[in-house]
Amino acid sequence: MNFLAHIYLSGDNDYIKIGNFMADGIRGKHFEEFPIDIQKGITLHRAIDTFTDAHPVFRQSTKKLHARYHHYAGVIVDVFYDHFLAKNWSVYSNENLEEFIQNFYESLRQNQAVLTEKTIGFMPYMFKQNWLSSYQTIEGINSILTQMDGRTKNKSKMRFATEELQEFYSDFEEEFTTFFRDLQQHVQLQIAINV
Repeated sequence: MNFLAHIYLSGDNDYIKIGNFMADGIRGKHFEEFPIDIQKGITLHRAIDTFTDAHPVFRQSTKKLHARYHHYAGVIVDVFYDHFLAKNWSVYSNENLEEFIQNFYESLRQNQAVLTEKTIGFMPYMFKQNWLSSYQTIEGINSILTQMDGRTKNKSKMRFATEELQEFYSDFEEEFTTFFRDLQQHVQLQIAINV
């Protein structure tokens, strides 16, 4: 899953949200210096990623992309799934999506003391381009994937992936809905065990 899903699945605790959000930049067990709830967020992020990568429905989605994007297929599906979460937000939350996003941005601003340097470094771009809100539209997804492609020196060709998104749109949406229901149940179990 990508940023929006990780934040959403963290519940109401700001530190768990922050830990889950910045976990990709934290390697191995190098997170003991963080507050305990940040550590829980990092652990939850890893549990989500492990579950996602092994799920047959997620793999079904990535198969549509393997021939063209190879090992980037999973990264692209992560972004596609965030699109469907944003598009169908009212199904999953009573909170307005824009309010949810702005509250999270404000939480990052107020808690810079616990953020990694990498997170602090990309926050201005995230806020200015409003990454989380951009997931709602295909144009926004295209912009995100183009930026990600740029970081691979355009080797990944991710900038073209909205072509497949549009071609298989209803299939991807159906797969997301099935997968996300399972993921929510898994996360509830993880939180019950670890929080």
